[in-house]
Amino acid sequence: MSEGTPSPYEWAGGDEAFQRLTAVFYGHVRKDPVLAPVFAHMDDEHPAHVATFLAEVFGGPARYSAEHGGHDHMARMHLGRHITEEQRRRWVSLLMDSADEAGLPADPEFRAVFSYYIEWGTRMAIVYSGDDPPPTAGPMPTWDWGQTPPWRPGG
Repeated sequence: MSEGTPSPYEWAGGDEAFQRLTAVFYGHVRKDPVLAPVFAHMDDEHPAHVATFLAEVFGGPARYSAEHGGHDHMARMHLGRHITEEQRRRWVSLLMDSADEAGLPADPEFRAVFSYYIEWGTRMAIVYSGDDPPPTAGPMPTWDWGQTPPWRPGG
C-alpha cells in the first residue's frame, strides 16, 4: 500500500461512521423478524461495542482490544448461540443496507474490503456459535486494502 493511503477506517469516516452504521443497523435489527429474537436481550451499549470492534478491524484505534478483550471476547460472545445460515445472511444483508443508509463510502474498493470482512466475520460467528468451536484465543483480525489477513482461529 502506498504511503499516505488512508486505512479503510479512515476512508469510511472514522469512529463517527462506524457508530452511525451500528446505530442504524441495530435499530433495524430490533424490528427484524429473523434477527430480533437473536438480539432480544441486547443491552443499549451493544451497537457502540460493535462499532468499536469494526473500527479496530478496519485499522482504527485498538480500543476494543484494550477495553473489551479483543477477538477472544468477541468470539466468546457467540459460543453456543447456534447461529443459522438464514440469520447470518440476514445480518449481512441488513448491514449492507445500513451501510448505504448510514452514508458509508459506496466506492467499489471500500465496499469490497468491507463486504469481504463482513462475509468472513459472519461465517466465523457461525463456527464459534456451534457445539464444538475452535479455540477463541487469537489476534484481532485486521483488514486492509487488497490484503487477506494472516489470521487463523486459535493462533
